[in-house]
Amino acid sequence: MTRPIEIAPSVLPVDLSMLGEAVAELEAAGVDRIQWDVMDGQFVPNLTFGPDVIASARRHTSLPFEAHLMVLTPDVMAAQYVQAGCERLIVHAEACTHLHRTLGNIRSLGAKAAVALNPATPAGALAHVLDLVDMVLVMTVNPGFGGQSYIATMEPKIRDVRDMIAAAGFSETIDIEVDGGISAGTVAGAAAAGANVFVAGSALFRDPLGLSHAVSEIRAHAEAARSAS
Repeated sequence: MTRPIEIAPSVLPVDLSMLGEAVAELEAAGVDRIQWDVMDGQFVPNLTFGPDVIASARRHTSLPFEAHLMVLTPDVMAAQYVQAGCERLIVHAEACTHLHRTLGNIRSLGAKAAVALNPATPAGALAHVLDLVDMVLVMTVNPGFGGQSYIATMEPKIRDVRDMIAAAGFSETIDIEVDGGISAGTVAGAAAAGANVFVAGSALFRDPLGLSHAVSEIRAHAEAARSAS
């Protein structure tokens, strides 16, 4: 994989009354994009950000926004999240009865489309939609809550996804993102397996040395692991 290393923080741990300030601080800390964890209380047992909340934060940063739609009805919601300022929508293979159609719909809205795979979902679920996506998200926790522990046994699946993308000729255009338990202590395994975009939440906001230190440390560990692999 030759795609650049990127840090895409989740704002799930942020005090909701401070979202605008938080995204501005993340931009100043050197992150590459902002991920919004959108949960509907059905696909996952939690409720989070609606499109109006995301739209209210849009003016506070120039960073790209992506919405991770952990929802049962992504087709119903897609247009609202694009209008809220999200340039990429990530949908779950497990939630989409007609995944090919859903990805095509997102692209027709002018947004980038991506697919997420839960831990129990095999890489083969992607086999016939790689031409419609610019990113694959391999979940390294079961979705629904922040602060969970990294599932290291997902690393072989990351490799499988990397190999599928390479075999299909998309190594130059499709990112591999990982989300769940990512920190300076876990990022190396995911990077060595082939991931290049890292979603971190708790590890960033709990770093006693601050956001900039946390971002730089995770990026450095990822780059070192990829160089060594």
